[in-house]
Amino acid sequence: MATCQRLNLRPLATGLTRPSARLVAASRLPVAPVRRKSGPYGYTQAKALVFSKYGEPSDVLNLHTHSISPSIPSSSVLLRSLAAPINPADINTVQGTYGSKPPFTSLIGTAEPSVTPGNEGVFEVLSTGGSGSDLNKGDWVIPAVAQFGTWRTHAVADADKLIKVNKENLTPIQVATVSVNPCTAYRILRSYGPSAGIKAGMGMRPLEVGSGEWFIQNGANSGVGRAAIQLGRLWGLRSINVVRERDTPEATDALRRELQDLGADVVVTESEFLSRGWRDQLAEITRQGRDKIGLGLNCVGGKSATAVARSLGDDATMVTYGGMAKQPVSLPVGLLIFKDIRFVGFWLSRWNEKDATGRRHMIEDILGLIRAGKFRDVPVEEVKWDWETEEAALRNAVQEGLSGFRKGKGVFVFGDT
Repeated sequence: MATCQRLNLRPLATGLTRPSARLVAASRLPVAPVRRKSGPYGYTQAKALVFSKYGEPSDVLNLHTHSISPSIPSSSVLLRSLAAPINPADINTVQGTYGSKPPFTSLIGTAEPSVTPGNEGVFEVLSTGGSGSDLNKGDWVIPAVAQFGTWRTHAVADADKLIKVNKENLTPIQVATVSVNPCTAYRILRSYGPSAGIKAGMGMRPLEVGSGEWFIQNGANSGVGRAAIQLGRLWGLRSINVVRERDTPEATDALRRELQDLGADVVVTESEFLSRGWRDQLAEITRQGRDKIGLGLNCVGGKSATAVARSLGDDATMVTYGGMAKQPVSLPVGLLIFKDIRFVGFWLSRWNEKDATGRRHMIEDILGLIRAGKFRDVPVEEVKWDWETEEAALRNAVQEGLSGFRKGKGVFVFGDT
């Protein structure tokens, strides 16, 4: 009975006790909701940026909250996002202008069939559905397939759609940004170049490692451009790099020095590149044409692409992998007939599908260069994504990816989710 008195409970005839009115009232007070932390037990609460129709990110992106069951298939793993970049291709996917369109689904319980954007990122394995893979809790993985949907806090994925990464001496941002821009530069520089000659059936040969051969690129301040500069330097190639002027001459000079510090041999502004004086400047760079420029990288289009093509030597190749100016590539007929320049397009996703093993080796090679301090990170603007981060902040970060000059690539960095 003393116990009942201490707890303010009244004894019942049956030996049970009834709570006092004061305790009953207290039990009805509002209780703050408790969110389950991610883990192998219990449901995992998750959030994802989604869109159910194409349009501008600020108009169509929504933050969707859903739950993930602890019962996942034996071939799957539960993932927690660590970092995910905001790439131009991701924004184009939201707009509906990208080359491939992921299917709209209701797999995560959205009111309407939706898509989670994001083609690149790094995840931590939280739990596995069984012992059918070599993945374990704590491993880092990146998507092995395109259109994975990385703009979300958590995901369940088949283990065979993931690439395990050795995370030793690497940061989440380094791993999250490895599989698109650096890989695009890597593959173009290793696969494309001038004609191999009649004896080779006029096939193309890549620039020879250690040869000092030249390539030229516009958009040199982009993620691909910075990667090409560094890889070219490591592989004994020389580069001419075209950038847009910054807001002030001082800022332009600072950018020029920054790219030169990465290994750029020549950095010119777009106004210089499009001027009448460029021909004389190019002749001086190439020793009056004795040093041929065998490869051009174009991600801009319009007049800039035409100027890249005019700068190439006989039998060279221009590879177009983007079109930031949203203008067509205009090619003088004489370059096709008299200089026999080849114009090709490059889409990394298609190459990845054809050579999955080569992609894994390429990623491991680049990450090895990063660990060794031979390849620098791309400048980034971190966009913090915690559980309490508001939808507007995330949506605006994506929309800002369409703006002009930025300090760096936008990257979602996930904290307490």
